[in-house]
Amino acid sequence: MAKVFNTDFAGRALTLKADYMAAQADGAILAVYGDTVVLVTAISLKTGREGIDFLPLTVDYQEMTFAAGKIPGGFFKREGRPNEREILTSRIIDRSIRPLFPKGFSCETQIVATVLSVDNENDSDVTALVGASAALAISDIPFKGPIAGVRVGRIDGHYVCNPSAEMLLKSEINIFLVGRKVASTDGGRAFDVNLVMVEGDARQVGEEIIVNAINFGLESMRPVIELQDKMREALGKEKRTVAPADVDEAFVEKISEMALGGLQEAYRIAAKLERYARLDQIRDDVVKALTAEDPAARPRVLAVIDSLERRVLREMILKEKRRIDGRSSTDIRPISSEVGLLPRAHGSALFMRGETQALAALTLGTSSDEQRLDYIGGEEMRSFMLHYNFPPYSVGEARMLRAPGRREIGHGALARKALLPVLPAEEAFPYTIRIVSEILSSNGSSSMATVCGGCLSLMDAGVPVADVVSGIAMGLLKEGDEVVILSDILGDEDHAGDMDFKVCGTKKGITAMQMDIKIDGLTEDILRRALLQAKEGRLFIIDKLRETLSEPRKDISIYAPRITTVKVRPEKVRDVIGSGGKNIRQIIAETGVTIDVDDDGTVTIASSDGEAAARAVAMVRWLTEDAEIGKIYRGTVKKIVDFGAFVEILPGTEGLVHISQLAKERVNKVTDILREGDEVMVKVLEIDKQGKIRLSRKDALGA
Repeated sequence: MAKVFNTDFAGRALTLKADYMAAQADGAILAVYGDTVVLVTAISLKTGREGIDFLPLTVDYQEMTFAAGKIPGGFFKREGRPNEREILTSRIIDRSIRPLFPKGFSCETQIVATVLSVDNENDSDVTALVGASAALAISDIPFKGPIAGVRVGRIDGHYVCNPSAEMLLKSEINIFLVGRKVASTDGGRAFDVNLVMVEGDARQVGEEIIVNAINFGLESMRPVIELQDKMREALGKEKRTVAPADVDEAFVEKISEMALGGLQEAYRIAAKLERYARLDQIRDDVVKALTAEDPAARPRVLAVIDSLERRVLREMILKEKRRIDGRSSTDIRPISSEVGLLPRAHGSALFMRGETQALAALTLGTSSDEQRLDYIGGEEMRSFMLHYNFPPYSVGEARMLRAPGRREIGHGALARKALLPVLPAEEAFPYTIRIVSEILSSNGSSSMATVCGGCLSLMDAGVPVADVVSGIAMGLLKEGDEVVILSDILGDEDHAGDMDFKVCGTKKGITAMQMDIKIDGLTEDILRRALLQAKEGRLFIIDKLRETLSEPRKDISIYAPRITTVKVRPEKVRDVIGSGGKNIRQIIAETGVTIDVDDDGTVTIASSDGEAAARAVAMVRWLTEDAEIGKIYRGTVKKIVDFGAFVEILPGTEGLVHISQLAKERVNKVTDILREGDEVMVKVLEIDKQGKIRLSRKDALGA
C-alpha cells in the first residue's frame, strides 16, 4: 500500500510516494511535481569494499523519451548514451549528496533517477534531487540529510522559486542550489538550512543579488525538508552504523615522528611536480618501514599520512598565514597570455596562471554547423559550443585517452555559461562558434583558465563580444571562529579546504558560478566576503587579459567564412530553392559558396572568397526581385506570337514586347528580329494593376 506525503512547494503540489514502486531497492520514491514524475531509487551493498579510502558512489539521472510522448530517433529506437543534460543533472545530484555520507562508509552505492513524465512547468532536476534525498532518508543507508534543491530566477526585480522554462527566458539569473537541514542556532526556529551546492548562470548581476537569491532559495526549501522529516518518522528504516576507524594513538604518533618534518618541508616546495615527488618519497619510506612485518597495514599507514598532509597544509595557512607558493590569501598567481598563435584557427589564445595552462582554439561556422540537441523537454539548436579536454599529460600522468567524462563535460558547460552573456546577437553576428579548450598543464582552476582563454580566443577571432570575461576559483578554510578565504586556489588547497567556489564574470557583474561546500557553517557573511574577494580577483585578471588584447579584432580571420545575409520575402523562398533544389544547387555549383535558406526569408551565404559571395548574392537577388518600371533587363524569349514576343526577365516573371517595340524601324514579322530562346535586352515600360508587364526592345537598344 503506497504511503503518500504532500506539501506545497512554490505554489504547486509536491507529492512523494513510498512503498509504491521498486520494492527491492533500499529506498524508492516516486516524486510527483505537477505532471513531472521521477522515480528515484537508492541501493547500497551490505559490505564495504576492502582497501579503499573513498565512497564508491554512482549517480545516474536518465530521461525516458516516453516521458514526453516521443519515440527515440536513430536505428535502434531506444534511449542511448546520456545526453549533456542528463550528465550535468547526474553531477548536480552527486556533488550534493557525496559529502553527506559518513567518513569510512565504503559500500558500493547507487542512485538512479528515472524521469517517467515531464511537463514544461516543473523542473525534473529539482524533482530528482528531492527524490534522491527522500529515498536515502527512508532507507537504512547512512546519510546526513535531508536535503532539498530549488531553482531560483529573478524577473523584474522579484525572486521566483522554481520558474518554468518560459519564465527562465526572462530571468536575469538561473541558479540551482541545494540546502541541508542542520540544528538551529536561533531558538525561534525548528532548524536551519545550510548551503551545500550552487550551480548557475546570470546576466552580469551584482554580488548582492546572488547572496539574496541564495537566501531566498534556502528559505523556499523548508517545506520540502519538513516533508522528508515526516516520511522518515513514519516509515524510515534504522540506519546502518558506521563504526569510526579505531585510532591507535601510538601508531599515529609513530608515523607523525617519521613523516611530519618531511611533510612540512615538502609543502614549502612551490613547484607541483617537485612537491609531489617529495611527498611520494615520504609516503614510500614510511610505508616500507611500517609494512615490512605487516603488509596489511598499508591502507592504515596511507590514511594517517593523508590526514597529516591535510593538517600540515591547513595549519600553514591558518596559523602561519602562508600558502604553498608563498602567496597571501588574496594574491593571484602570475598570469601570462598570448593570442593568434595558431595560424589557421579562426581565433586562438594561450592562457597561463601559475602552473595551469589552457590553449583555446576557436572555429567559426555557418548555421548548418549548429549543434542539434534533442531533449525530452524539446529541441535546442546551439550556435555556441565550448568543449573542454583534460589529457593525462596535463597532470604528468600516462593513461589511455578516452571520450570526455562527466567532469570534462561539466567544466565545459560552466565555461560556456560564463561566456554566453557577452556574445553578440545572431542578427549582428550570424556565425556558429565552437571553442575547444585543451588543458596543457593543470594545478587548480583549469575550468577558470578555460573561461579566460576562451574569452581571448573570441576577441582574437573578431567576435564582437560585449565585454571581457574572466573566472577565478576561491577556497575556504574554517576552524572554529577562524576563517580564511583563499583566492585562486591550487589543487592541494582544494583537496584540503572546505569549499571550492568558482566565480566568472565581467567588470559589470557575475555571469556564472559553481560552489561545492564540504562543511556546515557557511554563513551569509562568509558567502558575501567570498564573493567580494572573488570580484577583486576577477577584475585583476580582466585587466591582465586586456593587456594582451584590449578589444575584439576589427575583422575575422581570412580563413573564416564570410557570411552575408540577404532578406527576401517569405513567398520568394521557393524561387531561391527552385524545383527540387535546382536553383540553390546551381548557385553553389557556380560560386562554391555555402548557402542556407530559412522559411522566414533569411538567406545566409558563406564563403571565404568575397567575389564568389558577391556573385551568389546577385544571383539570389535576381531570383527574388520584382520588375521595376524603367529598368533594363537581359531576358529570354519564351514565346513568339503574331503581335509580339513574351520575354522572361526574371525567374517566373514574363512581359510582352509588342511588335511595335521591337526596333526603331518598322518590323513586318516578329521572327525577323527574334526567335524563341534568344537572349534580349528589354526595358520595362509599364506594369498595370493586374501585374501585366509591357516591355520595349527598342528603348533598350545600346544598353
